[in-house]
Amino acid sequence: MSLKIHHLLGLEGVSADDIRLILDTAVSFKEILARKIPKVPTLRGTTVANLFYEPSTRTRFSFELAEKRLSADTINFTTSGSSVAKGESLKDTVWNIEAMKIDIVVIRHSASGAPHYLATCCKSTVINAGDGAHEHPTQGLLDMYTMREKYGKLQGLKVVIVGDIKHSRVARSNIWGLLTMGAKVAVCGPPTLLPVEMEKFGVEVHDDLDEALRGADIVNILRLQKERQKTGLLPSLREYSRYYGITRDRLDLLNDNFTIMHPGPMNRGVEISSEVAEGPYSVILPQVTNGVAVRMAVLYLLSGGKGKVDEE
Repeated sequence: MSLKIHHLLGLEGVSADDIRLILDTAVSFKEILARKIPKVPTLRGTTVANLFYEPSTRTRFSFELAEKRLSADTINFTTSGSSVAKGESLKDTVWNIEAMKIDIVVIRHSASGAPHYLATCCKSTVINAGDGAHEHPTQGLLDMYTMREKYGKLQGLKVVIVGDIKHSRVARSNIWGLLTMGAKVAVCGPPTLLPVEMEKFGVEVHDDLDEALRGADIVNILRLQKERQKTGLLPSLREYSRYYGITRDRLDLLNDNFTIMHPGPMNRGVEISSEVAEGPYSVILPQVTNGVAVRMAVLYLLSGGKGKVDEE
C-alpha cells in the first residue's frame, strides 16, 4: 500500500486509510529502534532539509534522529546565521536549497499556511512540522499512535484536550485525526482561549474542567502559552492552575485505565502537577519515543515507501 498524499501539510482531509497506514508502519519502525544498532539503509541517497523558522527541541531532534535512523542525508537550517537574516524570502530560500537537489523539506514556521504555500512553489515533498496556530500533523499522529498502542484502538475512545485550544496547532491536528479515526473528542479551556463556534469541528466544548473530565479515557494537556497572559486573555497563572490545572484529585473523575498525555514542553504546577506528570498513568516520555518511529514512517512513506522497512 502507499499513501494517497504527496505532502503531509495537516491531518484535516487525510483519510483514515492513510492515517492507519502511517500508524501501522510506525509499529515496524519502533521495533527497529529497539535493536542494538537502531539503523536501516532505507532512505540512503535521499536528502532531507530541516527548515526551522521557530525554536524547537523535541520536534527538531525527533525529525533529525528519524532521518539518521533511516540513513538519509540531512541539512539543518535555522534562521540565525542564514540568508533569512538578510531578508531572503521563504520561496527564494527553498528554491536555493532545492537547487542543491533536496528530496524532502521539513518546515516549522510561525505563519499559518507556510507549508501549504511551499508545496505550491517547490518540487520537493513538504512535511509540516508546525505552522503558526494551524496544525502540527506529526504530533497528532504520534499522539494517536501512543493511544492506539495502549488501548489497541482509537474508535470509541473519549479524549479530552485541555488548555489553550484557540492558539494550539497540536489541538487542531489531534481533533482532525481523532475524529477521522472514530474517537470522541472534547475540548476544555477558559472561554477566552476557545475558538468561536468550536462545536462546528464536531467536538464537545466545555469551560468547566470537572464536567469535561468526567468519564474520559485520555487527557491531552496543552502547554499554557504564558505570553497569552500579557494580552489580557488570562487573569493570572494561579487562577488558570486552580480552574484548569490537572491535579491528582481531578484524576478520580476519569475512567479506569485512564491516560495522561502532554506534547511538551510542560509548565509544571500550571497546567499539570509534577505528581500527575510523573504518575504511572502518564505516557509523556513514551510520546517522545513514539515520535521518532512515527516520523520515520512518514518520511519512508512520503519518499515512496521503497525498500523493506526492516532490512538490515
